[in-house]
Amino acid sequence: MPGLSGRVLVVDDNKVIRQLIRVNLELEGFEVVTAADGAECLEIVHRVAPDVVTLDVVMPRLDGLQTAARLRADPRTRGIPVAIVSACTQGEVESGQAVGGDAFLAKPFEPMDLVRMVRRLMSRGRCDGVEGSAGEMEG
Repeated sequence: MPGLSGRVLVVDDNKVIRQLIRVNLELEGFEVVTAADGAECLEIVHRVAPDVVTLDVVMPRLDGLQTAARLRADPRTRGIPVAIVSACTQGEVESGQAVGGDAFLAKPFEPMDLVRMVRRLMSRGRCDGVEGSAGEMEG
């Protein structure tokens, strides 16, 4: 599927981080849509139909863990792989697993680690079950 890498919704309140993630994924052929926080993510997720969502944890209005929980609670978005990209503490990792996070990448991260994680989640595709999806650790 050359040229059809997929669409990623990148959610982070830090504009520099959003741009860093966007550039690295676009260089690898992904289409990238960004949102500044969880509330904006939930406003646009149905319209942009991403193949993967990356979420920062600490954001205004609606944080990443609350956003992940809402994505999992909605039948239309529960199968979208969710990656938590944050300065992950062990508590955040456990909370992310509890709300259905599929992968975790600690900031600061190596750009190729991000690309590998997104590719792996993309290749898994939209799955309805949670079996085997939570708890993969990155970085």
